[in-house]
Amino acid sequence: MRLTTQTDFALRTLMYLTARSGRATIAQVAELFGISAHHVAKVVNLLARLGYVRSIRGIGGGIELARRPEEVRLGDFIEALEGNMHLLECVETEQVCAIQSFCKLKGVLAEAERVQIEYLNGVTLRDVTPTSRQLNRLAPA
Repeated sequence: MRLTTQTDFALRTLMYLTARSGRATIAQVAELFGISAHHVAKVVNLLARLGYVRSIRGIGGGIELARRPEEVRLGDFIEALEGNMHLLECVETEQVCAIQSFCKLKGVLAEAERVQIEYLNGVTLRDVTPTSRQLNRLAPA
């Protein structure tokens, strides 16, 4: 499995908000990670639609977590952003390969996917978030 850049930026945004424990701005997230504010804004829009963040407009506004970090399971989160995470099409779809009816690879890959998602769902956003002190060391002077 290889995650898209969008999922990478989304995870970084959620980790930043978790470490910060409050509101932040898109500009702050973008600056800390050295990524485009435009890309962060697109990711935040998606995260808001999926219910992971709240976006507050106006003076004192910004973005904040909409869920507790302990409740965000990485497997579910990655699946929500990535969609189909099958290693090969045959794991999910019938009759895509001439040998599918007797192929042992399909079962092996299906089990690998199951183990992977089970493991990722045992890890929460809280588990992977650096401390605010660690993030502050990265902040530009």
